[in-house]
Order: sequence, then structure tokens, then C-alpha cells
Amino acid sequence: MANDQWTPDLASHVYVYLQVVHHIAEQIRTGRLPAGARLPAERDLAEQYGVAVNTVRRATRELRDQGLVITVPIKGTFVRPEQPSGDGPQE
Repeated sequence: MANDQWTPDLASHVYVYLQVVHHIAEQIRTGRLPAGARLPAERDLAEQYGVAVNTVRRATRELRDQGLVITVPIKGTFVRPEQPSGDGPQE
């Protein structure tokens, strides 16, 4: 997963883990990370983003809570397929 040399804004009032969440969520929304794509391992993400592993863990947990990714033990964390919104035509 290329992060285009993204680095956290340490002067920002937004927590670093939320900055990581926003960056990954934007990549999911724009299709750079398509449904089913596997995210890199936590250590690899931490190295790519220049943050601590615990920061990545917290970001991953937030992405799961938002329904953007799922984590399968031993397998990894994957972008979740889009869920039907339920706003379709009703019969």
C-alpha cells in the first residue's frame, strides 16, 4: 500500500491514530484500496507511516469499528466489501 510519502502532522490537534485512520479511509473511498485488498502487517504499516505499532493497532481498531475493514485472525486485515445501504426501492 503506497502512502505517497504521507507523514502525520505532529502539530495538528488531531490524534495521530485518527490521522492514519483518515488517510486509509480516504484510500478506501477513492478505490486505491479496493474491496478485498489486504492491508500490510501492523509493523509494516507502522514503518510506512512513521508511527508506533500501537498507533497502527488503534487505527485498525477504529477502521474496524467504522466497518471499513475486517480482521481475520492469522490471515490479516482486509478492506470490507461494500454493504448494501438498504436505501434501495421498496416493494
